[in-house]
Amino acid sequence: MSPRHTDEAVAAAVPVAAARAAAGVGAGPGTADPLVAELRRAGLLPLLVLHLLSSGPSYGNALIEGISISTGGLITVNPNTMYPLLRTLEEQQFVTGEWEHPERRSRRFYAITPDGEQERKRLAEVLIPRLAEVASALELLRRELQ
Repeated sequence: MSPRHTDEAVAAAVPVAAARAAAGVGAGPGTADPLVAELRRAGLLPLLVLHLLSSGPSYGNALIEGISISTGGLITVNPNTMYPLLRTLEEQQFVTGEWEHPERRSRRFYAITPDGEQERKRLAEVLIPRLAEVASALELLRRELQ
């Protein structure tokens, strides 16, 4: 496999401008994974949350753990990202939330709504081809490096 072929595959998976922005080039301090950052901007986290909730109700920390497990640790989400996302999904009526013990603040369990299921399907249609491109590029790179 030629290096040129791999370069083209990687470039097709993640546009250079997006990779540079995700890597923080010209954006100040901090780092980010350019492959995952592009997918995050395309709606990967809402898709993962809605996907996990399609199996049944869950709460924030369990969703954080579920995302880490289902992505093999490639994607980690902190509470400062998860809880605002859950509130947004609830405002958009993609999920409903109920307190485990309504008389006091406890765990809030979220369930996917019919609109949320439609959004899950829409996001999957958008992201599955992108995920396939990234997987293909990484597979080419893996084979080249062996």
